[in-house]
Amino acid sequence: MTTPPVGRRERKKAATRQAIADAALRLFLERGYDQVSIRDIADAADVSTTTVFKHFTGKEALVFDQDEDREAALIAAVRRRAAGQSIPDALRQHVLDSWLPIAAHPQMAEFTHLVETTPALRAYAERMWTRHTDALGAAIADEIGVDHDDLACGVLARFVLEIPALARGRQDRRAAVEAIFDILTHGWEPPGEPPAPRTGRGGTQGRSDGSPR
Repeated sequence: MTTPPVGRRERKKAATRQAIADAALRLFLERGYDQVSIRDIADAADVSTTTVFKHFTGKEALVFDQDEDREAALIAAVRRRAAGQSIPDALRQHVLDSWLPIAAHPQMAEFTHLVETTPALRAYAERMWTRHTDALGAAIADEIGVDHDDLACGVLARFVLEIPALARGRQDRRAAVEAIFDILTHGWEPPGEPPAPRTGRGGTQGRSDGSPR
């Protein structure tokens, strides 16, 4: 199934939205979140305040302008994974492909500091994290055929979404992501001890696709 081409109007809207978000982040990093108004952002992006509100619900949404796209990408990683690929392996690849480039961005440290030192942004980020966790947990449950409140699906979703925070401060972020997913897939092993043999139920080897189910 091919994706229909994006029309000129849609491209223009996307470009305007991106220009507003870029202007907002630049001002927030320069002046501080609380010192920047919607009018300041509109002037910097050369649009009206009405146009700003057509694209964003408020100042917090300007900081997290890719919120919906990232949630959709998480769900797509589960629903559109390759045949035979386990859900944890699909999410592993998604985190490696999507988060590592973001973590390496030269402004990432400034962005993180902005969010962590601004109560309104910290609260918004927590609500966003909860929405993404619920959406991912529901997608995992749908793929397996269980209720959306299934504990195992919710736990997997929560831990996957914690991985960026857990790996952020590590010197080798890729290795940290891989190690965390190994724990999620195979279980925790005491550091320094040789790994236990991997067996499935009845003493047989686990599934060849690496799935925990």
